[in-house]
Amino acid sequence: MVASPVHHVVRRPGRLHGHADYDIPVAEALVTVPGIRKNDEDVSFYTRVDPLESQNIEKAADREWVWTVYTPEVYHYREEHDKVNQPLVDAAAVSGEIEPTGTPDLSRDYTEELRLKARELGFGEVGFTRYDRHYAYSSKRSWIKYEHAICLALEQDYWQTQTIPSLDAEFAHFGTYEIEGALGIELAAHIRELGFHAQIHSPNDNSAAYIPMFVAAGLGQLGANGQLLSPHFGSRARLMIITTDAPVTYDEPIDYGIHQFCQECQVCVNRCPGRALVKEKVWWRGVEKNKLIYDRCRPVMATYEGCAVCMKVCPVQR
Repeated sequence: MVASPVHHVVRRPGRLHGHADYDIPVAEALVTVPGIRKNDEDVSFYTRVDPLESQNIEKAADREWVWTVYTPEVYHYREEHDKVNQPLVDAAAVSGEIEPTGTPDLSRDYTEELRLKARELGFGEVGFTRYDRHYAYSSKRSWIKYEHAICLALEQDYWQTQTIPSLDAEFAHFGTYEIEGALGIELAAHIRELGFHAQIHSPNDNSAAYIPMFVAAGLGQLGANGQLLSPHFGSRARLMIITTDAPVTYDEPIDYGIHQFCQECQVCVNRCPGRALVKEKVWWRGVEKNKLIYDRCRPVMATYEGCAVCMKVCPVQR
């Protein structure tokens, strides 16, 4: 087999703060588009006539049902997790109302200072983009206050994830949310000390479909498993956003070669126990994507300790 020539090289920060930057060569055979293929007119149309809604509302009965099929061990763990996590969700809900404590300098660009602070806190991927209200949930539209989105991804432990499906993997799953929620509060406090507002969009009470904004911020591309695949850990991460009025410069979407790689790989599609992943891309709400079949996915997730086999088998997450 003849190796495909390199089309371009993407330079990215190391996996953790203090790690050296590294280069990602993208082969010509894998090149598609930076970010994702989409039709902005169609995206706007669906936003007007059929706006998105949070699963907390749209799938409320489903979310209650899963408690009836949990194993006793998972049930107990989820109860304990919710006790820890609910104060973090509550703090995020009112975070946009808190006034800054410092004096702002509107002549400065705070992008790299905030990126560095987020990396120091432990976030593996940090990017900046406009908060895209096309993807905001109907029930959250009036809640969203600030224009600039800081997209943050926190890595989930690799070895625990490799035990999927298991209770140990659920410790990694929900434990990462607990850590991320606390780190978000800390980063928001830092932004206020600089003199600006910060609104935490909880990873457990999402204000929007977050992945499009992570793609716009150059942090990865949408994978065949319906999740963000980032260079360091694929979909083995938990996502959150903080919006702010601090002056920042937006990052740009990047072609990491993931779209074409996924079409060639198909491991997650073939391994999905619920047959919820599909091989061929479709156009959905103005975006070309591999459309996950929710009604096949959710019962397996609930019955088999979160499932996430698609995350476990993805070669990008290594």
